[in-house]
Amino acid sequence: MQILSVLGPIRSILISVALLLLGNGLINTLLALRGTAEGFSTPFLGLIMSGYFAGFICGSFAGRHLIRRMRHIRTFAFCAAICASAALLHLVFIDPWVWLGLRFVYGLSYITLITVIESWLNSQAVPSERGRIFAIYMAVNLGALALAQQILRLGSTDGPLLFLLVSILICWALLPITLTSKPEPEVSGRPRANLRALASHAPLPVAAALLSGLAMGAFWAMTPVYTVKLGLDNAGVALVMSLAIVGGAIFQIPVGRYSDRHDRPRVLNWIVLLAAGTAALMPLAPSPEVLTGLYFLWGGLAFTLYPLSVAQMVDQLPRDEMVAGSSAMLMLHGAGCALAPVLAGSLMGVLGIHALPIYIALVLAGLGGFIFYRRRRVTDLTRGTAGHFEPMVQAGPESLDLAFEDQKPNADT
Repeated sequence: MQILSVLGPIRSILISVALLLLGNGLINTLLALRGTAEGFSTPFLGLIMSGYFAGFICGSFAGRHLIRRMRHIRTFAFCAAICASAALLHLVFIDPWVWLGLRFVYGLSYITLITVIESWLNSQAVPSERGRIFAIYMAVNLGALALAQQILRLGSTDGPLLFLLVSILICWALLPITLTSKPEPEVSGRPRANLRALASHAPLPVAAALLSGLAMGAFWAMTPVYTVKLGLDNAGVALVMSLAIVGGAIFQIPVGRYSDRHDRPRVLNWIVLLAAGTAALMPLAPSPEVLTGLYFLWGGLAFTLYPLSVAQMVDQLPRDEMVAGSSAMLMLHGAGCALAPVLAGSLMGVLGIHALPIYIALVLAGLGGFIFYRRRRVTDLTRGTAGHFEPMVQAGPESLDLAFEDQKPNADT
């Protein structure tokens, strides 16, 4: 009954975000597979996938201005129409340069949709329920992303059906939001992200956020290309992607709670090195079944890196700098995700398809080396009270307000 009382005010918002993430999770994998089938070069496919993350970063800033001008419901309808149209336009213009522009516009509009949803969740959450609402929101995120991969089984990437399904799901996401009787929330200001100050006070979380983005961006963008070129069909690609996401969902809570009770940089160091070793084993996998198992283990480890880096940031920053720091962390992770497909795709074009897991292994090994150096040579200062790990995937900036509301300064302090 308690969970029902929490879900009641936010039910329509969660339905919208589930439908939206189903469409988004499907289009991200679908475009990689369709682009491969159309003969787009692997380096250019990486560039196309980077367009989405570049739009994601720009939309993190532009979206709030649009919401202030148009309010939440009209902004959501406006951006959903753009996303649904962009999905269908990939069928109309089978051209890599057009796809690059469409991915940028789609990413910019999509993060604005997420900003609308998260600010609405923030406005509906009472302080005592914010942590529970954040956990439900992240569960919906991971569940919808995993399920979206299985929709690939419903049609061929060569036909229009899957693109139509993406557009339909995004349009359906409009219905609960536009039908809601809840008042639209106010748009509050956010402290400006200060990367220089964050890097000065907390270099370890900065490196972890950026380099985990360089690894995760390559996973999201190029793993469908990698697996299909290994000979897997749509069902096999869907299984690999889904199990990596499910692994991430399963591992986050035990790893995070363990890091709360032990030395967090040490835990982060071990997780990074284990993830690097798992990626390095992928080119040696003797069968698709073994490769799928490695992706499950890798996802379980790698999906904890960004939330661990955010928790480390919370450990180190003063309370009054935490909101600006969380925005900077999100921007750094997004920048890594934007750059990763270009780097990984270029290496795959030159060295072959197995350059993808090797690239990921090297990025994570570099991060592991930096963490090892910091632990051995530098004592990172922490604030009086350690932060708590919160399971999360990269979402919008408003989600971090839900996650760390209890860690922010009080109005009278």
